[in-house]
Amino acid sequence: MTETLTDRPAKRGRLDYRFLISPQWLGGLVFCALVALACALLGQWQMDRRMETVAEINKVLSNYDEPVVPLAGNAGLFTDVRPEQEWTPVEMRGEYLEADTRIVRNRPLAGKPGYEVLVPFHADTGDVIVVNRGWLPIGDTTPGRPDVVPAPPAGEVSVVVRVKPGEPDLGRDAPEGQLASIDLAAFADSVGYPVADTAYGQLAEEFPAPAVALQQPPKPPLDEGPHLSYSLQWFTFGLMSFIVWGYLARQRAVNDRDDRELGLTEDDGYLSAHRAPRARPVKRRGGRPTDEEVEDAMLDAVDSRH
Repeated sequence: MTETLTDRPAKRGRLDYRFLISPQWLGGLVFCALVALACALLGQWQMDRRMETVAEINKVLSNYDEPVVPLAGNAGLFTDVRPEQEWTPVEMRGEYLEADTRIVRNRPLAGKPGYEVLVPFHADTGDVIVVNRGWLPIGDTTPGRPDVVPAPPAGEVSVVVRVKPGEPDLGRDAPEGQLASIDLAAFADSVGYPVADTAYGQLAEEFPAPAVALQQPPKPPLDEGPHLSYSLQWFTFGLMSFIVWGYLARQRAVNDRDDRELGLTEDDGYLSAHRAPRARPVKRRGGRPTDEEVEDAMLDAVDSRH
């Protein structure tokens, strides 16, 4: 069967994008760029948080369950600790200096407020290491203090602790016998003798066992959280701003082409709609138009289009 010219689809006109240089569309493009920049910064912030979390997870994976090392020959873990050595398990022998026990304030655990108990440990190597023996809930009898601070084992003790870097000074005051953070310099000032000043030990085991054990924190989580997905979402939002702008621009160009093909004209490069006048019924003075007058006005409008 021979195809005729009338069977072929009509060739559409080219799309005209000259309107994009107008202030309105250029302003929209600048706005999209600002939105994309903000989204990129937020996405990078989430990515940085993810990298910090991954670094902490790697420390746990590398050190937490590794074989115990003796304090002898490894005292530098507490006096010159490196970030990658956090959570290293260390065994020490010696005795607790119970009289110099200090309480650290505002230490929540599992969503509950409480305290952490710090006791200096005089090792048989001659080093004094601060040991975090565990957590206590807030007291019911004396405000601002735990009801009872269980004593550590007396005499010769063997302990296993995990290395934790000391904390910064928060610049807050605390009652006598208490600290605002595990600031080892502040701890040394409060007891009046030097202690290992860059890291402390988070208690893992004690032998002999104490009469009353303190609650220990759980193993650090290995979940990196939603930071990666949040980061990708922000980057996607930034890209979408340009996609929406481009989609709207194409729709405008398509609509302008359709208007031209319907017989509309251009005025200095921009489309102006010269459509037929709308039918307007003529009102009689002092009253509404009759049905015949409305009908005549509509026929006049139809005739004007032909």
